[in-house]
Amino acid sequence: MDTPKADILVVDDKPENLHLLSEILMLEGYNVRKAVNGKMALMAVKTVQPDLILLDIMMPGMDGYQVCKELKNNQTLAKVPVIFLSALNDVFDKVKAFGAGGVDYITKPFQMEEVLVRVQNHLMLKEAEKKILELNTELEARVKERTQQLQIANYKLLEMALHDPLTKLPNRALFMDKISLVIKSVKEGNNHGFAVLFMDCDRFKVVNDSLGHTVGDELLIAIGDRIQKILKNNDLLSRLGGDEFAIIVHDVNEIEPVRNLANSILEVMSCPFQIYSREIFINMSIGVVLSNSNYEQPEHLLRDADTAMYRAKALGRGQYHIFDPAMHKEALDLLGLETDLRRAIENQELIPYYQPIINLETGKISSMEALVRWQHPQRGLVPPGMFIPLAEEMGIITTIGTLMLVEACHQLKNWQEQKLVDESVSMSVNLSVRQFTQADLIATVDDILAESGLNPKCLRLEMTESAIVENTQTARTILTQFRDRHIGLSLDDFGTGYSSLSYLHAFPVDTIKIDKSFVSLLDGTPENLGLIPAIIGISKTLNMVAVAEGIETAEQLAQLRELECNSGQGYFFSRPLPATQMAELLASNPQW
Repeated sequence: MDTPKADILVVDDKPENLHLLSEILMLEGYNVRKAVNGKMALMAVKTVQPDLILLDIMMPGMDGYQVCKELKNNQTLAKVPVIFLSALNDVFDKVKAFGAGGVDYITKPFQMEEVLVRVQNHLMLKEAEKKILELNTELEARVKERTQQLQIANYKLLEMALHDPLTKLPNRALFMDKISLVIKSVKEGNNHGFAVLFMDCDRFKVVNDSLGHTVGDELLIAIGDRIQKILKNNDLLSRLGGDEFAIIVHDVNEIEPVRNLANSILEVMSCPFQIYSREIFINMSIGVVLSNSNYEQPEHLLRDADTAMYRAKALGRGQYHIFDPAMHKEALDLLGLETDLRRAIENQELIPYYQPIINLETGKISSMEALVRWQHPQRGLVPPGMFIPLAEEMGIITTIGTLMLVEACHQLKNWQEQKLVDESVSMSVNLSVRQFTQADLIATVDDILAESGLNPKCLRLEMTESAIVENTQTARTILTQFRDRHIGLSLDDFGTGYSSLSYLHAFPVDTIKIDKSFVSLLDGTPENLGLIPAIIGISKTLNMVAVAEGIETAEQLAQLRELECNSGQGYFFSRPLPATQMAELLASNPQW
């Protein structure tokens, strides 16, 4: 049956949806009119009666149900077919929709083929009904046949909309719908408790990148099949997307059976998969959440299971972790801290503190290290360990590093002008791994030195071993340019990372900092010297300065002096101080 190119009214309060649907339908030759709310839709229908209406349910003011009822109460307009539009995550009442007079529904996000098929089907159905009125008995058989075809088509479309095309497992939409039903059932007392497992394949991207997406797809199918075989008949396995799977475990009120299932999944996943004659090993990290009366929304259950899964990954992957409500609070706190940290840069809440570095031969201050501190307006002084890793993840550590470099250079120049120090006292500033990847790092340092007026030899840049190892060639080039400018270079936390004499000898580093973990073992006895004598020996052989970090006791200081360590810093001398207190310390000209 040929369908005439009809007049279609699209009603949606979101311009992007109107635009998308209009484009899809007009490309097929349909005449499309648009309305952004219920009242405008009713006016448009009464002005020129359309052949079909695509009607959004969730609209401010008059919603889709009300608009549809108003149309059906009008004898002239009652025959205009209405297809409801609803997002998958909206609360969509099918009974109410059809009771209001709707003939069908389409879920968002829209699939072009689905929209066209449904529109075409209902326009055809309308035309068929029209001809039924004209031909009556003669066309009854055709109408019945067409109705059956539409039912089959709708069933197939529903299957497509609710199942993953690759693994044929229920998709996220169906999974969330099932969680909603079981939450409701539990609250009504018609069901026992349940659990949700959220699973993510560890390092699946490596398989895709190395063996290709075809192998990756076959692996996902095999993973789904393997897990399905160990589930009970009433448990639901779903592929949520990518390499993420989830399970609803029914009829459980205690965690032990869920633990057993998680262990069984880890066990079956430990066996290699045979894909295209290749043996592939893949692990899973699993997050587990047990239902309780506090859960109202399926999204919250999945969110908490997801949180637990990421905790399992953080603990080493290839294991499961059970959700604890404290984890959600931690996630919220972390999100709040992230938001505050972005504002902290704008509000100048990040300030440098200064810790003196002592020449152990003279006992006097020979240099200082600038250390960033966060003066939070509500939390007070936030420890660096809480926000530096977060700043690295957020990608703003380079901004913070540059800010500290500017502040430290200006501060040392001011102290020089105030005659609190001379040019023999230097300032150490930390460079992050990310800063090493900046193409304009050298130019940035040059500009800061020029703008502050600080002599380059008064600046010392500190970097970790990992910063050098991860960017070997780049690091060699950058450090050489710094050395040519007479800027001091210090290797921080020596002995805790990749320590290699080959790169230590190859790079123009002039200072080694002995990590405080070694210094803390010193107790006045020779048994606990550890690697410190070796590190000091290396520094002397390579004509470098050794700086011991974390000196806290007189015994530690005495032992380091006996070992002829050049310099030291730590709480024994002074904690990191704000600029005003550091100035007072410098003015007192202390000696230890």
